[in-house]
Amino acid sequence: MNSNLKVIAGIGNPGEKYSSTLHNAGFWLVDEIASREKIEFSLEKRFDLQMCQVSLSGEDIWLIKPQKFMNLSGGPIGEFLRYFKIPTNEMIVAHDEIDLLPNTVKFKISGGHAGHNGLRDIIRHCDNDFMRIRIGVGHPGNKDEVIKYVLKNAKKSLRQDINKSIERVIRILPMIIQGNTQEAMKKLHTDISIKE
Repeated sequence: MNSNLKVIAGIGNPGEKYSSTLHNAGFWLVDEIASREKIEFSLEKRFDLQMCQVSLSGEDIWLIKPQKFMNLSGGPIGEFLRYFKIPTNEMIVAHDEIDLLPNTVKFKISGGHAGHNGLRDIIRHCDNDFMRIRIGVGHPGNKDEVIKYVLKNAKKSLRQDINKSIERVIRILPMIIQGNTQEAMKKLHTDISIKE
């Protein structure tokens, strides 16, 4: 059974200043997929997105990165989905998740924003019926430090842990594309076999 997955949206903050910050973990995932497929992103001003299309498991999948700040991700994504007549439930949104430890990643079918302002804006412009890849980046331990924490550059060891999570996501993408979302979720949530 094939899924209806058409879009993987990575969310983060645009620009070199933010490229290595933890808030950009969603960008890192789609960047890695594009890199492996040897495809480059191009800027589509109509949507205020960087975008490209890749073939994964025999399916054409859009990779998109909104070029507005994280908290305004919903506008560009909503415009893109409406233009291509893609239902929200045919999209995965990849984002940083402070409530998960580094080297932890979760796949979720739908739900609320759980305080994540990027997700909040996507829900506002679309709806909440999209899949999520929650990439653990850890928590600073104090809620007053969260903004500062996610906007700092990732230390090498932390980036390595996040890269392991990204590798695990890429492993289960074929299952999602084939429509085996529950199997993909189970494997992702139990796969800790990525080596150093």
